Amino acid sequence: MIFGQDRDELRRMYSDAWATAKRGMPLSPLAAQIVRVIEEHPEYQTFIEQSSITVEFAPAEGRENPWLHMGLHLAIREQVATDRPAGIRAIFERLAVRFGDSHEAEHAMLECLAESLWEAQRNQAPPDERRYLERLRQLPERARSPARG
Repeated sequence: MIFGQDRDELRRMYSDAWATAKRGMPLSPLAAQIVRVIEEHPEYQTFIEQSSITVEFAPAEGRENPWLHMGLHLAIREQVATDRPAGIRAIFERLAVRFGDSHEAEHAMLECLAESLWEAQRNQAPPDERRYLERLRQLPERARSPARG
């Protein structure tokens, strides 16, 4: 189970999956998903190959955490695949049409997921699925067009 592991183990899974793929070796289904996300983020590939898995990303530094970013992509893909919370698949499909690209639709959704997870952590409660879906439903009105320069 991916979410039962500690931070460094999760990061090591990304690094190991990427190294395995680069060697042309067979991948487990989860490793293949991880590699697809890494392939979609060429800006992270050198980081994954060369950086320590223990690198810290303090919010005050203003740096994006590549591990978190890729993990949110995987979480959204799992949510869409299972349509949990109910209705998220339809929201994703609308965004993918609007942006003309499923990856960009995921990027639009990442902030909502991260905000919902942060609130749950702050409140020491499970994520509020209703509020999360509300945020996602508001995205089409707030989303920029694909020709956003």
